[in-house]
Amino acid sequence: MTSAGGLGDLIRDPDDAIRRMDEWAAGFARKAERYAAAQQETERLRLTASSPDGTVQVTVSADGVVSDLVFSSRTRTIPPEELARMVLATMRRAQAGISEQVAEVMTEQLGEEDQETRTVLLDSLRGRFPDPEDPSDEAPEDEPEPPTPPAGGAATPPTAPPAGNPPAAGGPPPRRPGGADPDEQDNNPW
Repeated sequence: MTSAGGLGDLIRDPDDAIRRMDEWAAGFARKAERYAAAQQETERLRLTASSPDGTVQVTVSADGVVSDLVFSSRTRTIPPEELARMVLATMRRAQAGISEQVAEVMTEQLGEEDQETRTVLLDSLRGRFPDPEDPSDEAPEDEPEPPTPPAGGAATPPTAPPAGNPPAAGGPPPRRPGGADPDEQDNNPW
């Protein structure tokens, strides 16, 4: 009742079954090695961008974290607000190249293997680090205006819920005791 090449054939020839399982395991081990090599190469990636006038240079790793920040002497003459905007814009330009660099590493290490996994990973990186020059990636300009206080005086701030009670519907979820989960601290793109 089994087809050719099915479980019935494996039972009839245990040596062939062992050989097939060994081949499968070896193939799986080779695949794991390729993914490990891709991860190691990705972890070594560094992307650097400079502001148009060269005042700010920002280097980020593949997870988008700033690993180096260099200022020219011109920063002493720039108002702090402008310098902050310049740093953030330059950081975003450096981060925008992450998905392209990771895609190159994946192509080198994995070839055409696992297109679905690659698509999910690269789409996630593009979502986290959009091209700051692409207008389709920008948030809408129209932000809702804050509510106006009621007539007759200043608005009163909402009171905090009593300790131990769950937050009201729509409120933030309660924090876990002991701080953040260390597994959530890992920004590794893998």
